[in-house]
Amino acid sequence: MTHDFLIVGGGIAGLSAGARLSELGTVLLLEAEPALAYHASGRSAALYEAQYGNPATIALNLASRADHETLGGGVLSQRGLMLLAGLGEEEVFAHDAAQMGLEVIGAAEAVARVPALNPDGIAGAAVHDDAWDIDTDRLIQHFARTIKAQGGTVQTGAAVTAIQKTVGGWRVQTAGGDYTARLLVNAAGAWADGVAAMAGIAPIGITPYRRSVARVPAPGGLDVSRWPMLLGAGETWYAKPDAGQMIVSPAEEDPVAEPHDAWPEDLMLAEGIARYQAFVTQEVTRLTSSWAGLRSFSPDRALVLGPEPADPSFVWVAGQGGYGFQTAPAASRLVADLVAGRAPDLDPHIVQALCPSRFR
Repeated sequence: MTHDFLIVGGGIAGLSAGARLSELGTVLLLEAEPALAYHASGRSAALYEAQYGNPATIALNLASRADHETLGGGVLSQRGLMLLAGLGEEEVFAHDAAQMGLEVIGAAEAVARVPALNPDGIAGAAVHDDAWDIDTDRLIQHFARTIKAQGGTVQTGAAVTAIQKTVGGWRVQTAGGDYTARLLVNAAGAWADGVAAMAGIAPIGITPYRRSVARVPAPGGLDVSRWPMLLGAGETWYAKPDAGQMIVSPAEEDPVAEPHDAWPEDLMLAEGIARYQAFVTQEVTRLTSSWAGLRSFSPDRALVLGPEPADPSFVWVAGQGGYGFQTAPAASRLVADLVAGRAPDLDPHIVQALCPSRFR
């Protein structure tokens, strides 16, 4: 059987694109790992903050809001965001607060919202209540169910070993068998350029960057469930309530030469905890778990969405960076519109800023 669309990658990018494309034809999605959303999608901080990202990303964020409120019964829950600055960070704090449209507050109000904060360590604080947790599992399962409901197939444990161009489209080889399709959709995350090279398509320059995360006990045993996400000025660290504890990251971006199943670096975890520690009164004495993920960016740090100019039967859904979940509804809709030859709802300048043609 020849499918209309064969999607390589079972993270949020591939699943959302597959759900939209399943309205246009038969979909086969192949995920190399034994479970969906195994790599970056399974290790996301999962926050919807519409003003986070460059202009093209923000446009996708805003266009995704209605779907986040309704898909799968809605996937958003109130979180809020608080930007914090220490001494010497006032200038970058002012820039970040203005760029994200945050409300500047005093140290006393910051402590009232997050009682573990040390007012003596706060040189600036700003908040945005319109930031939301994303139920990533619900969104993943919604898109997977949509593909299957349209007669498509989602197959895990199916690593692609070779790709060949055929007269009618593409032949993709895996250890479990070969598959053919009219269009090949590259949603392979950190492996996106490798998939392109395998298909004879020029890589774009997608670079994976490692980010480490630690889970630590809630400070002082406090109830953190209603606390906002905390973000250091200049995005030098973040901390977020998670399952009654806090996840803390140095928000590092360390490029990696080859994509792999990422693991955290102890020194980076220690650095992230030290940055967080400077703003709270309770000392962090232990970690309960840690992990790392690869956030993949294009050279201009905007997503890469749509058909490859050299061969429109090869479709890019790549370069999500840290914005995959919050942009997924609009990004996948744009991909389906471009494949179907429909006029996208997004501004043409935004569409051009996301299309692969900008690199060719």
